Amino acid sequence: MYKNKCIAVIIPAKDEAQAIKSVIKGLWTLNDAKGNHIIDDIVVCNNGSTDNTAEISQEAGARVVNQSKPGYGIACLTALAETQKADILLFIDGDNAFRALQALPLIDSIANGTDLAIGSRKLGSIEKHALSLPQRFGNWLASSLIRILWGEAVTDLGPFRAVSQEALQRLSMEDESYGWTIEMQIKAIQLGMTIEEHPVNTYRRLGKSKISGTIKGTIGAGIGILSMIARLRWRQLKQSFTKSDYTTA
Repeated sequence: MYKNKCIAVIIPAKDEAQAIKSVIKGLWTLNDAKGNHIIDDIVVCNNGSTDNTAEISQEAGARVVNQSKPGYGIACLTALAETQKADILLFIDGDNAFRALQALPLIDSIANGTDLAIGSRKLGSIEKHALSLPQRFGNWLASSLIRILWGEAVTDLGPFRAVSQEALQRLSMEDESYGWTIEMQIKAIQLGMTIEEHPVNTYRRLGKSKISGTIKGTIGAGIGILSMIARLRWRQLKQSFTKSDYTTA
């Protein structure tokens, strides 16, 4: 327990046999200032892997749930169904692009009352070739749109993040694909939640990316992110119009 908080880690993974053991081992070694282990549970969602990601994850001490339907969002939702007793939820990819030690500021932020803590790659250092040009451009575009439409300064849509269970329930996450991360951030803004960004370093992933590593994945991610921005903005405007009509009446 960390300040009497139960902490669970969610790792959506597809064909991450090269990296998943290192990610899980790093998480299990996280300690508080007194040297106590702070991670209580690690859940890997095996999202249709064709390699032995699931077996390696179990051997490393994680619980594994399977989800054959492809999609980052549905993988997260599937794992979250197994972590409803956790107070703090940490999300990290299974490709070794991030280091577990940098989860501590994210976890500490939530333990001290922040609703959502984002690991910002832009605020940290980025290893050469760790992020593709489409990824960099997509982050800049989406962050700019959030600033323009909601007036909130956002530097990254990074998947390395932490959220309180209470905040997560209020967010009512829906997206099953590429719009998951930006849905969480925009909804948190709309609900007036407290959000913090913390710098995290980004390293070249182990294995090939299923998103940025393919043209189909890159296009799909771009469409998913932009459509989520449009959907949430339209939903907000529609609600505003409805309230306005009700007040006038």
